[in-house]
Amino acid sequence: MDTVTESQRTLYPYVTGSSVVAIKYKDGILMAADMGGSYGSTLRYKSVERLKPIGKHSLLGASGEISDFQEIMRYLDELILIDNMWDDGNSLGPKEVHNYLTRVMYNRRNKFNPLWNSLVLGGVKKGQKYLGTVSMIGVNYEDNHVATGLGNHLARPILRDEWNENLTFEEGVKLLEKCMRVLLYRDRSAVNKIQISKITEEGATVYPPFSLKTYWEFSAFKNPTVGAEVHGSLLVVNEMKQNFTWISA
Repeated sequence: MDTVTESQRTLYPYVTGSSVVAIKYKDGILMAADMGGSYGSTLRYKSVERLKPIGKHSLLGASGEISDFQEIMRYLDELILIDNMWDDGNSLGPKEVHNYLTRVMYNRRNKFNPLWNSLVLGGVKKGQKYLGTVSMIGVNYEDNHVATGLGNHLARPILRDEWNENLTFEEGVKLLEKCMRVLLYRDRSAVNKIQISKITEEGATVYPPFSLKTYWEFSAFKNPTVGAEVHGSLLVVNEMKQNFTWISA
């Protein structure tokens, strides 16, 4: 007798990647991510590529569950293959790919079987730069700079202060390195193996990974509890005094 097994869902992400940061610059889109893959809280893998060219005009970055990202890449490979089979001289642009990803993420969310990723999609087509993001439940928007994960809280303020639309390639890379350095200091899931990619009208380039120069001799890094012991003890003493006074009354 044949047995039917229930479908298995990703109830909790197992191997995950951290933040992706992307900006528009003068000639196109720049994107950065580290290459760490965390198994729970363990930094298990250190060569996970999370920046991938999509077709002729788009570049994708992903944080979150790595296996779900691989599933998304299979969807996109099929999408690009079907698009190429038309052979009509046209090809999908970044806006179309972003809309497709939005539908995929929202559809899976409605089936209570989400893909546990936050995605960044950028590209250039016919001189028009495009940069957007979509969350695991299909929330999406476009902007001049975007970030996922902890980068949305730590990198975006830096980008709001320092980004401008006329950034050169070198200036854009320097700005992304600054963001990734802040994330390396503050995000336990980040590793010091960074990959940067760009996409312009000529196509996408994913550069070899490199390490950032860091400085760990800050006093707060050496002893983060300086001053906390006395302050905490005083709070305990004051609370005990208040409780004793209340009991006595």
